[in-house]
Amino acid sequence: MKLDNSISAVITGGASGLGLATARALASHGVKVALFDLNEEAGEAIASELGGVFCKVNVADEASVDAGFEKARAANGQERILVNCAGIGNAIKTAGRDRKTGGISQFPIAEYRKVIEVNQIGTFICTVKAAAGMMTLDPEDGERGAIISTASVAAEDGQVGQVAYSASKAAIVGMTLPIARDLSAEHIRVNTILPGLFETPLLMSLPENVRQSLGAMVPNPARLGKPEEYASLALEMVRNPYLNGEDIRLDGAIRMAPR
Repeated sequence: MKLDNSISAVITGGASGLGLATARALASHGVKVALFDLNEEAGEAIASELGGVFCKVNVADEASVDAGFEKARAANGQERILVNCAGIGNAIKTAGRDRKTGGISQFPIAEYRKVIEVNQIGTFICTVKAAAGMMTLDPEDGERGAIISTASVAAEDGQVGQVAYSASKAAIVGMTLPIARDLSAEHIRVNTILPGLFETPLLMSLPENVRQSLGAMVPNPARLGKPEEYASLALEMVRNPYLNGEDIRLDGAIRMAPR
């Protein structure tokens, strides 16, 4: 798919991190971008910078997603690109024991459900809405659209305390091929990126020595990934018409240890 000002894109989680880098990369090619995010202040500022539109959206809420797509399409027209970057995580064991008191704790089910709803169900809601919209378009060069989702290496190498996050990201991997097959007759491609340790706001908030230690865990290159490297792969997934139904690790060959 060509990248120019004749097409538009929706990026969820577009006000920071991987989503922001992808929005900037797409906008640099003239693509009209719409940012879905809950951070209104940052989202409006970035949309203004990129000449795009900000839509305050909770991806886990269908009505909020519908309103976001309505606003985005009113401003930019029907999108041909969706990049799902919105997500959350937590660090809670399935069950745990306090070493001092011997007391036993349980994973709060509401916290588990929240991660699943945002990461897995939110990705699916946005994918469903974008796919239905793309189906109204005429194919260009044999394509109606491209959808990219964000999983994580935790989908395959989940660490201690990552059960909810890993499950939500594994579900995104599991959805990729069936959705690609569902949409194949409509000429809409679907792929997923599994990032490793990246310079996201969460990791960048850690002390410098901790970030260096994490980067040193990566075999090659021995550093944290840059959001622009995620964006580069996302753009290649849009450009390459034969790339479909794939889940690609972007991780410097890291395989996460249990903790």
